[in-house]
Amino acid sequence: MTRTTRWTIAILAVAAALVAALVAELRDQSDTTTRPGAAVNAPDREHRDADTPAALAGPRQRANLPPCPAAGDGPGPPALRGITVECAADGSVVDVARALAGRRVVLNLWAYWCAPCAAELPAMAEYQRRAGPDVTVVTVHQDENETAALLRLAELGVRLPTLQDGRRRLAAALGVANVMPATVVLRPDGSVAQMLPRAFDSADEIAAAVGKDKG
Repeated sequence: MTRTTRWTIAILAVAAALVAALVAELRDQSDTTTRPGAAVNAPDREHRDADTPAALAGPRQRANLPPCPAAGDGPGPPALRGITVECAADGSVVDVARALAGRRVVLNLWAYWCAPCAAELPAMAEYQRRAGPDVTVVTVHQDENETAALLRLAELGVRLPTLQDGRRRLAAALGVANVMPATVVLRPDGSVAQMLPRAFDSADEIAAAVGKDKG
């Protein structure tokens, strides 16, 4: 075997190893987008540099989201006090604890790339329609790509108040498992009634799970 041949074989072996590593990484990323309860990494930024108010104007118009809740009665959930995020509907700043104060709230944590989240969101919207004013469903988008979130909601036809929380501060403050989708039920006094780190298939399933605690 000549020296040239040996070098060729060595280079091909290294290339094959690199290709195998890339395929494994892509497979792991694909699993994260399709598997319910998949672990997620917290982004470093609230949203991308590209998500300027001007760039978001069109996606916001297409999503046509309702405004985020106004300040309620009382200081709100203790774990969320002092946390402010952006309202995806209009870019306004939301004091989360005050906005959720005095309400029975269902927080739905999701991301635009999460397939089980996308399947669940219409069920959340239907659950809100059935529950009426007794419950406030608020979705929390946990990725820095705010444009993609708005376009996904527009695609799904889901119109729920949505908080842009690219750093996943709400999940961290509430101690939610590092998975998506996940749902947190808050009582009007701000205490946590339930943590539900799972995907729901229908409004009936959501009602059955949330209805276990009426406090």
